[in-house]
Amino acid sequence: MDIISAIIMGIVEGLTEFLPVSSTGHMIMTAELLNLSGDKIKTFEIVVQLGAVLAVALIYWRKYVQILRHWRDVKTAGRLNMIHLMLAMIPAVVVGLALHSVIKEHLFGSSTVLVGLIVGGVLILIADRSKRKVTAETMDNISYKQAFGIGLFQCLALWPGFSRSGSTISGGMLLGTSQKAAADFTFLVSVPIMFAASGLDLYKSRDLLAAEDLGFFLTGLAASFIVGLIAVVTFLRLIKKLRLSWFAYYRFAIAILFFFFVIN
Repeated sequence: MDIISAIIMGIVEGLTEFLPVSSTGHMIMTAELLNLSGDKIKTFEIVVQLGAVLAVALIYWRKYVQILRHWRDVKTAGRLNMIHLMLAMIPAVVVGLALHSVIKEHLFGSSTVLVGLIVGGVLILIADRSKRKVTAETMDNISYKQAFGIGLFQCLALWPGFSRSGSTISGGMLLGTSQKAAADFTFLVSVPIMFAASGLDLYKSRDLLAAEDLGFFLTGLAASFIVGLIAVVTFLRLIKKLRLSWFAYYRFAIAILFFFFVIN
């Protein structure tokens, strides 16, 4: 790997991690086009993912402070609290820990990612076209039942290529939240769970970390952080105007490219 490859991989990660398009599919295809492979590249992908997570943590830091400051005050109506976050995280944490080895060994193949891209796109189309009554215009209006339901949908993201934001935003919309509320809640919940997942993966890959790779890793992380910050802020500004279905069509196009460049 060289610095240019590290920057390209970081940019791709930052652009795709929190958009409903599957960062896994994009990273696999980018690595293929750059002729990058091996266990060290997988470790690099974990590091640059942390850059995107840090970008979202920075965007929502005031909300995290508010939740932590009022963590005992769970009865106030119209305010997101710690219980919402716990309910949304528990399903994916339980399933992820139980199936972590199975997922890493059997689901990170090109064919399974292709399936995730397509099926995830179909879910987005269903959510975008569903006729539903919106009961939560903002994430502070989300109920405990909706938070837990979104957490169940987040389990779909354990299938590589499905997309965490794609599954949870779609799930939130199907459960009666607005598109903006679902996106905000998705990003808010994703930070702690992704920090934990990335930290676990990084710990298991610690033997692959070497001092001579520090420059590449930090370059990729910085690129992912900066681009992720721009991508998420832009997405949140456009979310009320954007139809989610456009991301589904994009996923189908990427699935075709993925088939020809990676599988075929």
